[in-house]
Amino acid sequence: MTAPAARPPRAPLSPARRRRLRERNLLLLRLVWGLALLGALAYTLWQPGDWPQKLGLWVLLTLLADEAGGWYGYLGAALGGLPFFSNHAPPEQWLIILPLVGAALTASLIVKHSGGPLVLPFAFVLFGLPILAAQRLGPSLDTTLTLPGNPTFQRAALGMAAAALAFSFVRQTVGIVLRRRLERPKAAARGAPDTVVSESASPDMARPEA
Repeated sequence: MTAPAARPPRAPLSPARRRRLRERNLLLLRLVWGLALLGALAYTLWQPGDWPQKLGLWVLLTLLADEAGGWYGYLGAALGGLPFFSNHAPPEQWLIILPLVGAALTASLIVKHSGGPLVLPFAFVLFGLPILAAQRLGPSLDTTLTLPGNPTFQRAALGMAAAALAFSFVRQTVGIVLRRRLERPKAAARGAPDTVVSESASPDMARPEA
């Protein structure tokens, strides 16, 4: 019996092919990340529960889902109205939470999408401004509007926003560092031929004088 012919070795992947595979895997990871977080958020808002838990998870999961792409964040902010469509009555405070925190989330997402990690502190400031303004001006307009000054409300909203934006800052910073490390060998490889050409461009300089 003759031995089976050995399979020829696979040719190594070209840099362009590796880049396409990396981009495809990253796109798939973002899709799974965003849809999983939006699914968890929808389930949380649909089920009965206390408003601090719903509020904290709404803010946290929306900003984390936004890491997968812009429309995930805006869709998460829109899901804040889901408790009004569920089979259970929404928390009474949700009539105040939805417009106030929804506007704060939308403003924060707009700033977050305008740049890299350096704009994230401004995104947090813009998230907190409507809440702090409602805390100061709300009671003068309506004596019953005391929820924005509630410490539980502020911990659930501002605390979760700070945690999610801190995660985004770390992720973006690490991504920038890793991309720069990957670009260094490419830049060195592009510069090597130029050095060789410049050294061989003037052979008379290397010729000893007679």
